[in-house]
Amino acid sequence: MKRLLVTGASGLLGSNVVRLAERNFAVVPIHNAKPLQPNSLRLDITKPVRVLELFRELKPDAIIHAASETNVDRCEREKEQAWSTNVEGTHNIALACRKANAKCVYISTDYVFDGKKGNYKEQDKPNPVNYYGLTKLEGENQVIQHCQDFVILRTSVLFGWHPWKQNFVTWTISQLTQSKESAVVKDHFNTPTNASSLAEMAVESVQKDLHGLYHASGSERISRFEFARRIAEIFCLPSHLLIPVDMSQLTAWKAVRPKDSSLSIEKIQKQLKTKPLNVAEGLRRMKEERKL
Repeated sequence: MKRLLVTGASGLLGSNVVRLAERNFAVVPIHNAKPLQPNSLRLDITKPVRVLELFRELKPDAIIHAASETNVDRCEREKEQAWSTNVEGTHNIALACRKANAKCVYISTDYVFDGKKGNYKEQDKPNPVNYYGLTKLEGENQVIQHCQDFVILRTSVLFGWHPWKQNFVTWTISQLTQSKESAVVKDHFNTPTNASSLAEMAVESVQKDLHGLYHASGSERISRFEFARRIAEIFCLPSHLLIPVDMSQLTAWKAVRPKDSSLSIEKIQKQLKTKPLNVAEGLRRMKEERKL
């Protein structure tokens, strides 16, 4: 079996990739926090010598690089740490991939765009409006410059179950389950992505030996408020507790958000058997996954 490394294996996406890829690959989960898998290895990707040593030891055929600082406001507050993880860490992974002749699948974000247009295609010019988006775009550049064989997958609003990390869907479920009123922006648009669906796309990208840049998100553009309403509907929760607000009213946000960073998934649909899910399909899959 080919050997696949998965960074960020304790995260929402990484844990889904590990679970899925174990059917067809010899998977080595990599973490730098609390491990989820008993066979997981700890690695600080910002340490270049250790990264190279690990690649020499393991001789991977491919890596799905999901490790990242994804908290948008924290990236704005702690820019040095965000750059270290998202740019320097990715630089180290990219160099190690080149030396090991390993394929690199890099997980990026819709936040590389400024949100003025929406329905972005791969050929549209990035223009990040916050530091998180800037570091992820520079991470893309590191992969392009240093990897001989790579796939970049840009995604949007990842959601699913995780033992300790919250995302928009689990936050909404928690708020409504506790009968708490929740302000949700009505003028912020994305293409929400079920984590297990993205994991399938990432693994298939390795299996089919894809190369280049792809948008890999859910298939439906939707506002956060309407997304929250769909969550309430599918999980049978009270939607009247959701309060629509404008982005300009959320003063708690440290970082600017792109207004409409929705992605077009037309290109990747032509390449993969895995089909991106619309909002209802993604939420229903998540509901079923809770029963497993």
